[in-house]
Amino acid sequence: MSGHSKWANIKHRKGRQDAKRGKLFAKLIRGIESAARTGGADLDSNPSLTTAVQKAKDNSVPKDNIERAVARGAGDVDGIDYIEAFYEGYAPGGVALYVQILTDNRNRAASDVRSAFSKNGGSLGEPGSVGYLFEQRGYLLVTGDEDTVMMAAIDGGADDVTQVDEQWEIVCSPSELQGLRISLEGAGVEIRTGEVTYLPSTSVAVDDSTASKVLRLVDALEDLDDVQAVFGNFDISDDFFATIE
Repeated sequence: MSGHSKWANIKHRKGRQDAKRGKLFAKLIRGIESAARTGGADLDSNPSLTTAVQKAKDNSVPKDNIERAVARGAGDVDGIDYIEAFYEGYAPGGVALYVQILTDNRNRAASDVRSAFSKNGGSLGEPGSVGYLFEQRGYLLVTGDEDTVMMAAIDGGADDVTQVDEQWEIVCSPSELQGLRISLEGAGVEIRTGEVTYLPSTSVAVDDSTASKVLRLVDALEDLDDVQAVFGNFDISDDFFATIE
């Protein structure tokens, strides 16, 4: 999963840049509204909402914005009913992409996703063509000394802990993410990324030339308002990632 940690770091940096334009905030708010509409406004009984709210806080979304999004989603004030869907396809080099959307207009979302694939050297696949390669997991990327991280991760219910350079990747079931986060924070561990994501079961190694094309397609998809996240099974070299950090 070391490739995932590299990509998580890049997304962390990109997220700060996107926040300046307001694009990331809009996507996070949409995620909160959808989670609240599906499972209600009570954080204690709606783990999806808890995760969405925490992700918004991690990215400095103002508290008032978060509270209004919860209220809209729960129906306390007028809001939009978003539909969640996944699109599946291939990037250059045979890389599988799994695209999560939240939209109020599925026809628009489908057209935009299809266009992004076709204009950037990819191809949109049929439902089920790549989704089986990805599993929903809780994922954290943290820094800290080995003993502290290991003990806190075990106490918090982690399934796997892997050291990558000077960081640690921690994987758990989605339902355990919030409790694991609390355990790590209580031990003083710094959390760089914490989210429910989709991790690939296999990876595809790509050279630097292909990597540029893959990430160009990923960027085009992520720039779409209806796209919440793009998950891929690309394995890109550390040297190439260093050129875009």
